[in-house]
Amino acid sequence: MIKNDNIYAAKTSDVSPNYTQWPQGVKKIEYLSSADNTLQPAMFYCPVGKNCKPLLVGLHTWAGDYNQSGFGSPYAHWCIEKNWAFIHPNFRGPCETPQATGSELVVQDIISAVEYAKNCTDIDISRIYLAGVSGGGYTALLMAGRCPQIWAAISAWVPISDLKAWYFECRKNGQKYHSQVADSCGGEPIAGSEAEDQCKKRSPVTYLENAKNNFIDINAGIHDGHTGSVYISHSFNAFNLLAAEEDKISQDQIKYFVEKEKVPPDLICNITDPLYGDNKVLFRRRSGKARITIFEGGHEMLFWAGLNWLSTKTKS
Repeated sequence: MIKNDNIYAAKTSDVSPNYTQWPQGVKKIEYLSSADNTLQPAMFYCPVGKNCKPLLVGLHTWAGDYNQSGFGSPYAHWCIEKNWAFIHPNFRGPCETPQATGSELVVQDIISAVEYAKNCTDIDISRIYLAGVSGGGYTALLMAGRCPQIWAAISAWVPISDLKAWYFECRKNGQKYHSQVADSCGGEPIAGSEAEDQCKKRSPVTYLENAKNNFIDINAGIHDGHTGSVYISHSFNAFNLLAAEEDKISQDQIKYFVEKEKVPPDLICNITDPLYGDNKVLFRRRSGKARITIFEGGHEMLFWAGLNWLSTKTKS
């Protein structure tokens, strides 16, 4: 059993050797997806005991798949330690094909993964959690909006919230991801194109307002987009869809965050959160059940902070 809390501080750019393999007890399974009646792979941990258990659905990154232990095993270690159920589905693999990248197949695959877990063990339906980083954060926000009735809470780290915007940002910055968005959505998402329509259908911003009654925690490192691949404007724009009007961050403030990699002077405040360790919290705002946190860091997930936050939430 893992005792050292620091193991959960793994970064997307610096994965601890502890996570090169899945922990004992996590098994590869196949389950039937209601999307197309095909068997889909996942990694699964079934907890011991007969009382109802929380379920954590961990989502792989943009370029990953169900067997991505580098990011999946921190979730698994947590679930083994806490005696939660855990599933890490494939949802059609890396985000580079029309079948993946927020498709209808993806949505139904993840819903079916939850049903598989519920059929294997007693799950506390008031404590079904969803977590992901990067492309997993993107899919977490998408699933929050597409099926909000399932989740007790969602933890999304450095997520993409708008595929069209990200396409043009990546193309401008010379990052390969724009071509993967095009491969997934049918080309360059210019105005009026089918690709633009597909980007909209596959983007969290299209659906997130449906999730205003969910606990949603959005996190981003302030240097992401400069040292990483996703500008923190994606996190702010997602939060704004969930927030009350008076709690929204203005576009001028968002621009300052992105361009200066600093907190705007009118938003500076002193925040202490030991769960973030050395990654100091620079800005935080809550509105209803939504929270956004900007921390000192880049394109990464602080597993300890995210999983602790999830563990405090129960669906009413």
